[in-house]
Amino acid sequence: MESTSEKTMSPTLSSSTPSSPQSPNSPLPMTVTPPVIMSPCAACKILRRRCADKCVLAPYFPPTDPLKFTIAHKVFGASNIIKLLQDLPEAQRADAVSSMVYEANARLRDPVYGCAGAICQLQKQVSELQAELAKSRAEMVNIQCQQANLIALICMQNNNNDNNVTPTSPQNDSFEANTNFLNFYDENNNVNSIWEPLWT
Repeated sequence: MESTSEKTMSPTLSSSTPSSPQSPNSPLPMTVTPPVIMSPCAACKILRRRCADKCVLAPYFPPTDPLKFTIAHKVFGASNIIKLLQDLPEAQRADAVSSMVYEANARLRDPVYGCAGAICQLQKQVSELQAELAKSRAEMVNIQCQQANLIALICMQNNNNDNNVTPTSPQNDSFEANTNFLNFYDENNNVNSIWEPLWT
């Protein structure tokens, strides 16, 4: 009985063992995926707090641009920024963040006037450009008037020259021809009357 059991167990052991042994330097067949580490947003990193999954500041202050939140935080403060974003709908939050960052930059450049100083400067430039545009339009209208007056003067001179030239009609030409013929006839008669006594 023992011999039969050993015989029956031997094929199972031989089938379970691999045919070729693995080398110790061969790579493992299983791939280990590294754990995903979520970096906190720039706001939470600067405030040194844990960034929650539904952080209000995370979509607008990425970790790659910490200066954006630093500038806004200096002027408005983190609590005011969070409160403002929570009161607005999601469609308007990106524009609100851009406005806050722009106003904070202007306030840091000009602590007295802020963005109002930039707006006043731009309005001044607009008014100066509008004055230059109006001046250019007035000069253009003046040049057009001068050109129209010059054309009208040239046309009047041409009409006066045409009126001074009197056209000759065919009747006058025929009348002049007849008078010339009569004068020539009279002259011939006078010559004949002079030579007539000489032939007699």
